[in-house]
Amino acid sequence: MKKGIHPESYRFVVFKDMSNGQTFLSRSSAPSRENTTWEDGKEYPLIKLEISNTSHPFFTGKNMLVDTAGRIDKFRKRYEKKK
Repeated sequence: MKKGIHPESYRFVVFKDMSNGQTFLSRSSAPSRENTTWEDGKEYPLIKLEISNTSHPFFTGKNMLVDTAGRIDKFRKRYEKKK
């Protein structure tokens, strides 16, 4: 690995999949404004994800529609047939 190109500030962070509520603890240097308490009783920064390996169709083998911010409704409104 090249020296000086990787972040120095890795810390433990809780990631939360907003489509199914699943959470997991990992290390990251991504910034976060929110905190949450993990199962060990300690407080960690929280990063919210729209989709993760627990909800992605490739990993689950299921086709799920994940509607974030009404995207499906916007699409249907835009392309619905006029009566």
